[in-house]
Amino acid sequence: MTPPQRANPHLELRRLLPDAGTTTVGELAGSLNLIGRAHKDRPYTIVNFIASADGRAAFQGRSGQLGDAADRALFHGLRERVDAVFAGTGTLRTERYGRLVRDPERRQRRAASGLNPEPLACVITRRGEVPLDIPLFTDPESRAVIFSSVELDVSTAAAHVDFVRLDPGQLTLTTMMRRLRADYDVRALLCEGGPTVFGGLLHEGLVDELFLTLAPKLAGGGADPTVTSGPTLPELAPLELVWVLEQGSSLFLRYALRRGS
Repeated sequence: MTPPQRANPHLELRRLLPDAGTTTVGELAGSLNLIGRAHKDRPYTIVNFIASADGRAAFQGRSGQLGDAADRALFHGLRERVDAVFAGTGTLRTERYGRLVRDPERRQRRAASGLNPEPLACVITRRGEVPLDIPLFTDPESRAVIFSSVELDVSTAAAHVDFVRLDPGQLTLTTMMRRLRADYDVRALLCEGGPTVFGGLLHEGLVDELFLTLAPKLAGGGADPTVTSGPTLPELAPLELVWVLEQGSSLFLRYALRRGS
């Protein structure tokens, strides 16, 4: 999902809610206190997605065509504020993930705020099918941890990669979250998809916030997924609107999941 264009943190957005005004992506990202919201037993977890106006999370298999400059800027702004980034193996492969934070200024800001300059990339797989040939794993500056119940040889990766083998019965997103918090001090985690991963996180009650970009584009049907996939939840998960922003007819929505509703 890493866009090729340089993201501009000074890009201005129109704030519609909670109060009218203007702001920049950099100001928004800087205002997030995700680290301070960490749970004792797992990271504070946010999910970032984009969807077309008719509900598709991709077009012709990729999410990039749905985005614009503001979406790219927010995408990178969120990466700047977390300890780790989580994505499914299908998303890693399709989007050809690379190093998570390349920009020297962003890395400096992360270090100045007490974060590791490079976020930890997190992967979980039952079948051990991890695309070790993508740029994320061939870059020596990248950091990653892979959780699996299948033995996986990561010695070919140029990146610093930890492999954590779990019993098949323990290989859940909840276990992964607990290990990230306890063993890697991950306080804030950004999930970038895909839809199956998002659905799994919802089923295990692990999502705290959703950042959703509503793109002013129509996919017109097709087989591309919505932002979640998998089994239906036992009941609807209510959301609370935190902010609404607009730029170039795109809407940027931030929701908090309401607990105990």
